[in-house]
Amino acid sequence: MSKGTLFDKVWDLHTVGTLPSGLTQLFIGLHLIHEVTSPQAFAMLRERDLKVLFPERTVATVDHIVPTENQARPFADSLAEEMIQALENNCQENNITFYNIGSGSQGIVHVIAPELGLTQPGMTIACGDSHTSSHGAFGAIAFGIGTSQVRDVLASQTLALSKLKVRKIEVNGTLNPGVYAKDVILHIIRTLGVKGGVGYGYEFAGTTFEQMNMEERMTVCNMAIEGGARCGYVNPDQVTYDYLKGRDFAPKDADWDKAVAWWNSIKSDTDAQYDDVVVFDAASIPPTVTWGITPGQGIGVNQSVPQPEELLEEDRFIAEEAYRYMDLYPGQPIKGTKIDVCFIGSCTNGRISDLREAAKIAKGRHVAEGIKAFVVPGSERVKEEAEAEGLDKIFQEAGFEWREPGCSMCLAMNPDKLQGRQISASSSNRNFKGRQGSSSGRTLLMSPAMVATAAIKGEVSDVRELL
Repeated sequence: MSKGTLFDKVWDLHTVGTLPSGLTQLFIGLHLIHEVTSPQAFAMLRERDLKVLFPERTVATVDHIVPTENQARPFADSLAEEMIQALENNCQENNITFYNIGSGSQGIVHVIAPELGLTQPGMTIACGDSHTSSHGAFGAIAFGIGTSQVRDVLASQTLALSKLKVRKIEVNGTLNPGVYAKDVILHIIRTLGVKGGVGYGYEFAGTTFEQMNMEERMTVCNMAIEGGARCGYVNPDQVTYDYLKGRDFAPKDADWDKAVAWWNSIKSDTDAQYDDVVVFDAASIPPTVTWGITPGQGIGVNQSVPQPEELLEEDRFIAEEAYRYMDLYPGQPIKGTKIDVCFIGSCTNGRISDLREAAKIAKGRHVAEGIKAFVVPGSERVKEEAEAEGLDKIFQEAGFEWREPGCSMCLAMNPDKLQGRQISASSSNRNFKGRQGSSSGRTLLMSPAMVATAAIKGEVSDVRELL
């Protein structure tokens, strides 16, 4: 088993005890909640006459169901209105901090917690959302959990979990122009598989990650879960501290110096032992696009849809299903695939640096005829910052719609949905069947700059041609 890694240190520091089942009872330092997975959890507490044990350790926002065009209350969707009212009431009854629409800090849960400075190195973090692994970018151990576990954290501030093995994923070198953090994680998942990380936490290391800013690291950690890992993290460093310093909930003055000293102490030891180590060369990673129905079905933008015989035997069945669903054939170049909708946003790629990169492509150009293209900031703060920089004007002049913050078309629990067999170029994290709101809609995952390129060209295209 691993030894001396950040994961091991944080796990040991947060272990309350070992349960008779052999599971570890792990203390959760920060609990994030939203409107989708929390109502049933609060109902379960009421049924058992239980209180929220540490309300000050839970923070709420609304993101999945909020409309991004018209956010006037009551929402046009009565179920969405019911869900936000339930969250408002539950937070008020339990004295939980809630960043609601119009607060100036509302947004996607995995965007607002880092920008508020709530997410810090050495923490254990849980949220009823798959992509909680995003927070690992700070050197936290962050888990997505189910509704019954949301109940457990509210009631006890602990989770019963099996300890994971730790795989070190090292990427070294400088990424080529037109290659982004999204391409890095899609390449890793493509190589190791969507089940490759089962039973593991992923430690992302190497000179490539050292060169990434915090938002790029969040993109990579966000999709660790898509590779089967339970969590993913990057050891904290000066980049981490520079990002955190001065944020709302970051330590201040003398407490800051103490915090940094402690954060440095929890990094993986130089002689740490790992259960597995995989090494990648950054220079070999191309702009990457998914062609199928899992995030692992990805190829370089100038490559072709793989032939069945090129795949591992266990991957051929799902590939055959993907060919049929996506209307693609083996050997078909992915470049040139016609697009209907282009979506820039989500907890994977809705941060300010993502919008800046997409705006570089959009500036002075225009969305192709017949393409619906829209940009959804990840939070109210991201929106404000983007508008202060004039990014909204760049997008609008190029023919993109500029929206209000929310999860939007990532999983389409709101009015932003694909229609029928539409095909989407998306900066989100999942390309499952029906993921973006239509039971027959199709999703191609790529970086925000690649989505902007697809919008301009009307088809899957190589961003490097526009740089």
